[in-house]
Amino acid sequence: MSTFLLEIVTPERLVYSEQVNSITARGIEGELGILPGHIPMVTPLQIAPIYIHNGKENKRVAIGGGFIEVRKDKVVVLAESAEFPESIDVDRARAAKERAERRLASQSNQDHFDHRRAEIALQKAVNRINVFGK
Repeated sequence: MSTFLLEIVTPERLVYSEQVNSITARGIEGELGILPGHIPMVTPLQIAPIYIHNGKENKRVAIGGGFIEVRKDKVVVLAESAEFPESIDVDRARAAKERAERRLASQSNQDHFDHRRAEIALQKAVNRINVFGK
């Protein structure tokens, strides 16, 4: 079976670098399935999990937004944040979710910028909880 190199990079470090069979990611235009030989492209990513398929092994990574660059034999995910389920502090994620929900519920004295930040924080917390829980 054919493979390609997948690298997941955050501003802090290289999170993942291995040969894989395929990945599934969510771009701003929808779901992307990347197989070996995919056409080159660059697109922004939503706050959502990336699913890594490597033979019989499947992994999930909580991605906090960023970009995906598909090259001929390599895919690079430039992510704001990236966490595997085993490194997620689910209690902290649940607390962040509750804080974001409270901020969104009390919209009366928020400006648009604060509201958008709360929405993004909520999306990231839910994404982390979902990746941890599956």
